[in-house]
Amino acid sequence: MVLVKILGLIDIIAAIILFSMIFLLNIPFQIIIMVSGILFVKSLFILKGDLLSVVDLIASITLIIGIFFSPAVFLLWVLSLLLISKGTASFL
Repeated sequence: MVLVKILGLIDIIAAIILFSMIFLLNIPFQIIIMVSGILFVKSLFILKGDLLSVVDLIASITLIIGIFFSPAVFLLWVLSLLLISKGTASFL
């Protein structure tokens, strides 16, 4: 149960980072790489049949691309809202 809450917290942190990309706030490079790496490892649950892990995979790729380029704002909004909903559902 504690692991589910920790993984949900990672989702919420990733959503906050995506929100910061929308509003052009500077987040340290190391934090973005660490969170995107954890999301990528977490997205490997897709091999077990968890379809919501696709959101983690796309968010991880978007975080990496967001370091070099500016992703579409619509994509950032959708991913951040999906990650927040996944994160809060893990706390219930």
